[in-house]
Amino acid sequence: MKMNLRKIRLVGMACILVLAIVWILQNRGPVQTRFLFVTVTMPQSALLAITPLAGIAAGMLVSLEQWKLCSRKHLKP
Repeated sequence: MKMNLRKIRLVGMACILVLAIVWILQNRGPVQTRFLFVTVTMPQSALLAITPLAGIAAGMLVSLEQWKLCSRKHLKP
Protein backbone atom coordinates (compact mmCIF):
# COMPACT_ATOMS: atom_id res chain seq x y z
CA MET A 1 0.00 0.00 0.00
CA LYS A 2 2.79 2.44 0.91
CA MET A 3 4.69 1.64 -2.29
CA ASN A 4 1.64 2.42 -4.38
CA LEU A 5 1.19 5.76 -2.64
CA ARG A 6 4.88 6.52 -3.11
CA LYS A 7 4.65 5.71 -6.83
CA ILE A 8 1.55 7.90 -7.20
CA ARG A 9 3.35 10.80 -5.52
CA LEU A 10 6.41 10.29 -7.71
CA VAL A 11 4.33 10.26 -10.90
CA GLY A 12 2.41 13.34 -9.72
CA MET A 13 5.62 15.24 -8.99
CA ALA A 14 7.06 14.22 -12.36
CA CYS A 15 3.93 15.49 -14.14
CA ILE A 16 4.12 18.81 -12.29
CA LEU A 17 7.81 19.11 -13.18
CA VAL A 18 7.14 18.45 -16.86
CA LEU A 19 4.29 20.97 -16.89
CA ALA A 20 6.51 23.57 -15.20
CA ILE A 21 9.26 23.05 -17.76
CA VAL A 22 6.79 23.38 -20.65
CA TRP A 23 5.32 26.52 -19.03
CA ILE A 24 8.76 28.10 -18.66
CA LEU A 25 9.77 27.26 -22.22
CA GLN A 26 6.54 28.66 -23.68
CA ASN A 27 6.74 31.93 -21.72
CA ARG A 28 10.34 32.98 -22.27
CA GLY A 29 9.50 36.16 -24.14
CA PRO A 30 10.44 39.44 -22.47
CA VAL A 31 7.75 41.68 -21.03
CA GLN A 32 8.07 45.16 -19.60
CA THR A 33 6.53 45.71 -16.21
CA ARG A 34 6.07 49.15 -14.70
CA PHE A 35 5.67 49.57 -10.96
CA LEU A 36 5.56 53.11 -9.62
CA PHE A 37 8.64 54.75 -11.15
CA VAL A 38 10.53 51.60 -12.14
CA THR A 39 10.30 49.73 -15.44
CA VAL A 40 11.67 46.19 -15.44
CA THR A 41 12.11 43.88 -18.42
CA MET A 42 11.98 40.20 -17.53
CA PRO A 43 10.79 36.90 -19.00
CA GLN A 44 7.04 36.44 -18.80
CA SER A 45 7.48 33.16 -16.90
CA ALA A 46 9.42 34.99 -14.17
CA LEU A 47 6.68 37.59 -13.86
CA LEU A 48 4.01 34.88 -13.71
CA ALA A 49 5.97 33.11 -10.95
CA ILE A 50 6.79 36.23 -8.92
CA THR A 51 3.22 37.57 -8.84
CA PRO A 52 1.59 34.72 -6.88
CA LEU A 53 4.67 34.34 -4.68
CA ALA A 54 4.40 38.01 -3.72
CA GLY A 55 0.71 37.50 -2.95
CA ILE A 56 1.45 34.47 -0.79
CA ALA A 57 4.16 36.38 1.08
CA ALA A 58 1.82 39.32 1.68
CA GLY A 59 -0.92 36.99 2.92
CA MET A 60 1.49 35.28 5.29
CA LEU A 61 2.62 38.63 6.70
CA VAL A 62 -0.98 39.73 7.27
CA SER A 63 -1.92 36.44 8.94
CA LEU A 64 1.19 36.59 11.13
CA GLU A 65 0.23 40.09 12.25
CA GLN A 66 -3.33 38.93 12.97
CA TRP A 67 -1.95 36.00 14.98
CA LYS A 68 0.25 38.36 17.02
CA LEU A 69 -2.73 40.63 17.75
CA CYS A 70 -4.90 37.70 18.85
CA SER A 71 -2.17 36.28 21.11
CA ARG A 72 -1.65 39.69 22.76
CA LYS A 73 -5.36 40.00 23.51
CA HIS A 74 -5.39 36.58 25.17
CA LEU A 75 -2.31 37.36 27.28
CA LYS A 76 -3.70 40.56 28.82
CA PRO A 77 -5.33 40.13 32.26
